[in-house]
Amino acid sequence: MPVPRRFTGTGADTGTVMDRAGEEYVKLVLALGTHDADYVDAYYGPPEWRAAAEREKPPVEQIQARATALVTSLGAAPPPGADSLERLRHGYLVKQLAALGARARMLRGERLSFDEESRALYDAVAPTNDAAHFQRILDQLERLLPGDGPLTERYDAFHQRFVISPERLDTVFAAAVTACRERTLRYVELPSRESFVVEYVNGKPWSGYNWYQGNYHSLIQVNTDLPIYIDRAVDLACHEGYPGHHVYNALLEQRLVRERGWVEFSVYPLFSPQSLIAEGSANFGIEMAFPGDDRVDFERGTLFPLAGLDADEAQTYYRVQDLVHELSYAGNEAARQYLDGDIDAAAAAAWLRRYALMSPGAAEQRVRFFDRYRSYVINYNLGQDFVRDFVAREAGAQASAKRRWAVFTGLLASPRLPSDLQASTER
Repeated sequence: MPVPRRFTGTGADTGTVMDRAGEEYVKLVLALGTHDADYVDAYYGPPEWRAAAEREKPPVEQIQARATALVTSLGAAPPPGADSLERLRHGYLVKQLAALGARARMLRGERLSFDEESRALYDAVAPTNDAAHFQRILDQLERLLPGDGPLTERYDAFHQRFVISPERLDTVFAAAVTACRERTLRYVELPSRESFVVEYVNGKPWSGYNWYQGNYHSLIQVNTDLPIYIDRAVDLACHEGYPGHHVYNALLEQRLVRERGWVEFSVYPLFSPQSLIAEGSANFGIEMAFPGDDRVDFERGTLFPLAGLDADEAQTYYRVQDLVHELSYAGNEAARQYLDGDIDAAAAAAWLRRYALMSPGAAEQRVRFFDRYRSYVINYNLGQDFVRDFVAREAGAQASAKRRWAVFTGLLASPRLPSDLQASTER
């Protein structure tokens, strides 16, 4: 992609303090990525900067020191007062750099508790819920899924009735993507050449992933290790595509990188506060695209028939799934106990089986996710709650769909991060 002239990487930068900080931030992210294979989730800035990072590979302690010094420098340079996005940009760089420093410390061996880590990396701490909280939800599911045997087994048997067969998966997923895109384009103007491709993969600790390539293009991978249930078609199409990660990254590239020349948004460090907004908006995007009963109506009329499933069961399926979704924070509790050393991997999987109703395979996959991505799990449910609350508050209780989408799109195309969303609660 074309890069603004002031971001030449030659050291002769004549831009503002913020511009120079943005360039240095990108180079530090790329440098840390040479020590942490998962750290750089996306990059489409000057290729010579990545080449330089790989060639020089500065030690982690040097990267940490440079990040700390840059945070101090930014603290001594207050953000411009006239442009609200410039003020958000300043806060974004400070928080992202602080998280980079925390990740560097972790790579050097510092151990943080689950909550300390999530605060340092994602600018947020998930609420703590005890077993009794989840048991109350499970008690409601007991009444929806009567019968003999443990609830986990009854739910597994119920859930298996809604698996998309492998030979129908691509057809169902393509129909879900088409609907998500159409609903998003009613309210969001995207770059004319935006596009993506889908790959079906195996052997991953996640169910889906968007690898943003730049130039408004994404590679979306869907993991087929485990059975894919009918609800995952819309979930993945919205979350990874429209109005989720693909739209989020395309809008950042268009409005902040290309139009404003803010090169720091050409890189996305995974273990950073940006991820809570990215994952939270992708999850909440499902509700934006399919508000109220729209989802059940669409799936009953389109996806269930394409999947060869009984459309008459759609309503019952989603009554059950709505309650199961309320168990999502059980995953946070399993991760917190496991990563804090209070339980081992087997006990974490057992907790997920009992309190999140995960199948044995899904529970084991999730523990592998904990091993690799640690406290990242909070970004999905806590992030969704943050974004939902922000949109409701900023749009107003009786807002039209157009107004809600305007607020949501404004969030996607801005440097807002978790503390910004929380701060708006306090105003």
